Amino acid sequence: LAMILAWAYCGTGTVVFVGSSLTFLAVFELWQIAMQTMALVVVATAICIFVGLPVGIWMAKNRIANWVTEPILDVMQTIPSLSYLVPAVAFFGISQPPAVLATVVFAIPPMVKLTALGIRQVPQSTKEAALAFGASERQLLTKVELPMAVPSIMAGLNQTIMLALSMATISAFIGAEGLGAIVTAALGDAQAGKGLLAGIAIALVAMVIDRILKGIRSSLSRI
Repeated sequence: LAMILAWAYCGTGTVVFVGSSLTFLAVFELWQIAMQTMALVVVATAICIFVGLPVGIWMAKNRIANWVTEPILDVMQTIPSLSYLVPAVAFFGISQPPAVLATVVFAIPPMVKLTALGIRQVPQSTKEAALAFGASERQLLTKVELPMAVPSIMAGLNQTIMLALSMATISAFIGAEGLGAIVTAALGDAQAGKGLLAGIAIALVAMVIDRILKGIRSSLSRI
């Protein structure tokens, strides 16, 4: 899927980079473990989109909601990532679900804030023109505001995925499977080589996702 997306939305250089990165994971037998990390990231990101997109729209449309929610998001972004693991473990124990919960809470602010920002940046003249042609509030949102806010929303999605990947790695401390678990085990056993390979794999996964999302965002902005 990564190769298909890279081929469809990115240049030849990105396709070669993605292919080389996936080959690295396969050669060093990190593929299955990397997919465990990606599974956590995908689940957490899906929840962030499902929750963050409506909240971002609500913030853009309601001043009181924005006044209440924005300081909360600012505080969430200033709290160190490890601090999110403590309440997750306290309520759910050491397992995969608290890792997903901590990842969602840590990664959701950019999705919410950049969705709201993108909708606010739609020119007022464009909104007035749509309303003048008889568009309802729902049509204004779905046909005008959201399409024009796509670049900002995609930037928020990119940041959310990067934060989710970083937290998915740290969540190995509370029982999450994947590349982070290898890094944690390598730290405990003083196996520098093993930890280095896992660290490189994490960096490659992050760069692959970032390049593909940038290609998709560039393609959508030209539409």
